[in-house]
Amino acid sequence: MTDTPAVLIGDIGGTNARFALVRDSGVETLERLSVAAFAKPEAALAKVLAEVEGPVRFGLLAVAGPVSQSGAELTNAGWRFDAEDLASGLGLKKVFLLNDFAAQALALPELSADDLIPLGGPRRPDTSALLAVLGPGTGLGVAALLPDDTPLVGEGGHVTLPAVTREEADVLAGLRQRYGHVSAERVLSGEGLVTLYRAVGGTRAGTAAEVTAAVRLHDPAATKAICFFFAFLGTVAGNVALTFGARGGVYLTGGILPRLVPELRGADLYQRFLSKGRFRSYLEAIPLQLVVHSDPALLGLARYARRLGSS
Repeated sequence: MTDTPAVLIGDIGGTNARFALVRDSGVETLERLSVAAFAKPEAALAKVLAEVEGPVRFGLLAVAGPVSQSGAELTNAGWRFDAEDLASGLGLKKVFLLNDFAAQALALPELSADDLIPLGGPRRPDTSALLAVLGPGTGLGVAALLPDDTPLVGEGGHVTLPAVTREEADVLAGLRQRYGHVSAERVLSGEGLVTLYRAVGGTRAGTAAEVTAAVRLHDPAATKAICFFFAFLGTVAGNVALTFGARGGVYLTGGILPRLVPELRGADLYQRFLSKGRFRSYLEAIPLQLVVHSDPALLGLARYARRLGSS
């Protein structure tokens, strides 16, 4: 048992919540819980804290949804967060809330070569320049890391998804009839992959994992859906690079892509990333990399937690 106050960190998505403890001696991985198993975040956090030995001073939670001074709310699940209420109810000095992709951005300087798969561009990026990260999971997150180590976060996953080809325009037209607005997240997420699969005539798969399995069985609809998925992702990644001026690199993360590495290597995602007319050469100078670290958000939260622990 230790008397050193620790920081509880949590990466809370629309499907799973992962927790760890940051102490002076290092990071201790704790539980991974299903968000759907708990009506409120307080119950999940209380369960995790009940199993922690020693005092916990702060809570630092990365939430997959908009974060404001008044709190946060998961975009794709029912949890709501009030930092003051959480701190008081759990006996913590303070609870800090971050967007989950702020944590992803904070992780970028910590990633090693083993955590990354290069997809295109130079191997030696401009280390003094801004970095950008985006990734499909339960939703689609987008963020940047400024050169002074400040994360910059909005709701870039909810921008209107553009079409490049006539085929893509036809797919999006069909989706607009069903949903009205078609955001990038509508397609570039786990549920989005299923949406694409059904849009091209697929009927057998009902989850992203099943679509992926169908690709490996050479199912025509699943193969077509994956091709659309990578093409749309390349277009959006190029837009993110240009919007932020991310000359230090663009990183793709999230729970879906590391499971699709063979398909990703053969896709035209990188060519779509570059396909910006006169600014192709601008993008050719930007590395595009896939993050395969098991939980980069916890890595970024641990960096931030060390600052809190010394305050």
